[in-house]
Amino acid sequence: MPIKFCLELSAPLACFTRPEMKVERVSYEVITPSAARACFEAILWKPRIRWHIRRIEVLEPIRWTNIRRNEIANVVALGTVEEAMNSGMGMLAQYVDEERQQRAALLLRDVAYRIHAEMEFLPHRHAYRRLGDARDIALTSQDDETPQKYAEMFIRRARKGQCVNQPYLGTREFAAAFRLVEDPDDERTRRPPIDETRELGYMLYDLDYSDPFDPQPMFFKARLVRGVVEVPAWDAPEVKR
Repeated sequence: MPIKFCLELSAPLACFTRPEMKVERVSYEVITPSAARACFEAILWKPRIRWHIRRIEVLEPIRWTNIRRNEIANVVALGTVEEAMNSGMGMLAQYVDEERQQRAALLLRDVAYRIHAEMEFLPHRHAYRRLGDARDIALTSQDDETPQKYAEMFIRRARKGQCVNQPYLGTREFAAAFRLVEDPDDERTRRPPIDETRELGYMLYDLDYSDPFDPQPMFFKARLVRGVVEVPAWDAPEVKR
C-alpha cells in the first residue's frame, strides 16, 4: 500500500518550460507533476521505490517576470566524446564566447507549493535492470527491505534538510527550499491555498520510459480549483500519451 508524504517547496524563481515553446522559455502557470516528483527523488531515490504525485496546492499568487540569460548554442556531441574515449585524444572544449546566445524567459516568481505524494514499494522484478551476469543474482537473492524502512529514511532526511542534490523548480539554477509537512490538514488550515480557479490546459505529466531508447511524453488536462490541482494516476484515462 502506498505511503503518503507532503512537502512544502518555495523559491524566488521557477521555470517549468512548456515543450511547445522551441526557443524562448515560457513556464507553465503551476509546477508540473514531473518537476514535483524530481524534488522528492532529490531527497530520496532508491531502485525499490517510485514516487507518485497526487495533489499540488498553490500557496502564493501566480506572478510572472521576464529575464534575459546567456546560454550556449550547442553541447558536446556524444559521438565526439566516444571518439575521444576510444582514441585517448580529442577536442572536448567549448568556447563560450563563440557559442553564447541570449534568450528571453518568462518565469514564475515568489512561488510556494504544498505537494502531496505517495511512495510505492516495488518488487524486485521492477526495481532492478537485468544485468546478465552474476551481479543480477546477488541483487535479487536478498529481500529484507520493507516499505517502512524507506518511509523512515525519507522522513529522517526531509526533517534534517538532507538531499542527494538540492531540489529545484524546473531548472537547476532555481534551487528550492523544502520542508516536510508533518500534518497537512493543520497546515492547510493555517496557510490555505490561493482562492483561484482556472483552466490550465494540457500540462506535461511525465515521460514514459517503457522504451528507454524512445521515452514518450504524457499530458493531462490540468485544472486549478481553489488553488489545488488534482493529479491523476499514471494509468488513468485522463493521461494522454
